[in-house]
Amino acid sequence: MSSGVIEEREGRVATGQPVLRRADRISYEEVAKDLREHYQTTRSRNMEEAEYRLKHLDGFFGGQRIATINPARITAYVAKRPEEGAANATLNRELETLGKMLKLAYENNKLMRLPIIHKLAANPRRQGFFELDQFEAVRRLLRSEYQLAVSIAHAFGWRMQGEVLTLERRQLDLETGTLRLEPGTTKNDDGRVVYLTPELKGSIMAQLERVKSLERETGQIIPYLFPHLRGPHRGKRAQDFKKAWKTACVKAGCPGILRHDFRRTAVRNMVNLGVPERVAMKVSGHSSRTVFDRYHMVSPGDLQEVARKLTGTFSGTTPQNSPASLPVTPCK
Repeated sequence: MSSGVIEEREGRVATGQPVLRRADRISYEEVAKDLREHYQTTRSRNMEEAEYRLKHLDGFFGGQRIATINPARITAYVAKRPEEGAANATLNRELETLGKMLKLAYENNKLMRLPIIHKLAANPRRQGFFELDQFEAVRRLLRSEYQLAVSIAHAFGWRMQGEVLTLERRQLDLETGTLRLEPGTTKNDDGRVVYLTPELKGSIMAQLERVKSLERETGQIIPYLFPHLRGPHRGKRAQDFKKAWKTACVKAGCPGILRHDFRRTAVRNMVNLGVPERVAMKVSGHSSRTVFDRYHMVSPGDLQEVARKLTGTFSGTTPQNSPASLPVTPCK
């Protein structure tokens, strides 16, 4: 160690300042570990969602020194992710995670200065809805357990990966007919309880029988509502079924429909059925009125319904022999 470094450290000790480690030796892995520990101890973020973001950051920045993560390296990351299919909104969430990591490193005296991170312009908002005939056509092409998963998402607007597929049997109460999400496990950390329709309750009971049968076959306790029922991962929680979903959509003649469209569809359906908006927000998990209004959009089917409701009224088209079809007496 050079005499200059020694003197600088001695000076810090003398003035009561912390003795800093050399920032150019601190690795990305160290500060990523700090961020994970921060999330776990503060419970300020859903860890499964955070790991999804960190997975991509780890793959790009892993093995690098934290001091080398400068605007040029961040720009390189931004240029690479769309090649892997990441939308601007997804990339912005990852940049937010990286920014939090670097800020924490700065607060812990592991980074001398914070690089500027520019977010991307958001992609145009999707306006897709899943009409009932489309939904039924796609659902019947999925395996039975995934038919139940999409039915829950379609009914309540729950997120597939973070809220539906993560469900455990303990979150189900068949006596009261309820399904719940625990506080701290959702995107906004709020818990939720919904009452099941008779159809959903019957489908869930059938799924429970499949899980119990798997328990008898494997001799292990399976806490998940959606475990893999076959294959090398049998008994483990299903992480996703994107490939099966895309295949079913293509076969049903509905290519390009996303499972996230269930959130828009569920909100629209509940409000149109007369469910108070504050109740619909509680069911779907929208804590912000702005976001809820964004999801509660008008579909072509809604506009067609206006014409159907106007039929037979004085303000719309009228059937033959109705009062409005009679000769009109001109105003004098």
